[in-house]
Amino acid sequence: MESHNDFAENDKWPPRLLQHKMGPYTITYFGVRGRCGAMRIMMADQGQEWKEIVVDFADWMKGDLKATCVFGQLPKFEDGGFALYQSNAILRHLGRNHDAYGKDGKEAALIDMMCDGVEDLRLKYVKMIYQEYDTGKDPYVKDLPNHLDKFEAVMAKNKTGYLVGDKPSFADYNLFEVLLNHLVLCSSCLDTFPSLKSFVEKMSARPKIKAFLDSDAYKKLPINGNGKQ
Repeated sequence: MESHNDFAENDKWPPRLLQHKMGPYTITYFGVRGRCGAMRIMMADQGQEWKEIVVDFADWMKGDLKATCVFGQLPKFEDGGFALYQSNAILRHLGRNHDAYGKDGKEAALIDMMCDGVEDLRLKYVKMIYQEYDTGKDPYVKDLPNHLDKFEAVMAKNKTGYLVGDKPSFADYNLFEVLLNHLVLCSSCLDTFPSLKSFVEKMSARPKIKAFLDSDAYKKLPINGNGKQ
């Protein structure tokens, strides 16, 4: 693949490689929302088309595809001839490509921080879903306010309706998708968090996101691989 080592000479953050062309994007993943939910919502909102290669779990277990993955995991994301693994690295790549990584280095650092905070919550959710659903769902929901209040405080302080700055970053798409999953788990979980509730309503009303969430392509996919939600 041709390499471009010169950065564009402008005051945009983050710097973009000269002559970079968006896409074609391809996601290789299982037939679930899972780790690709946020990136799909982000690409839809950005008006970016992408292809999906759906992997059957039985085929995955044969190990041939797994052996080609850097960490033995999916999703795999391809931007033309460039391949990436790890869902948060993919979100950051999309953030750089689509001007969703803050206006300067400090905002980018804060966006990274918030994305890491979302990851902490996602890992707790995934552990409950896959390992402790029958016995752990109620305690998880009871403790959830102790995690959501951190995001509520940041959102309320920023006063723009987003985590950092005045437009959605990849961290906002990540948080939005995690909150959608939690609203399925407990429909009242945001009732005491007005900033987060307003955020979900605002993001859901963005025309391209609304169209995607209403689409069969989105609705047909289960949230998680084990059917629990």
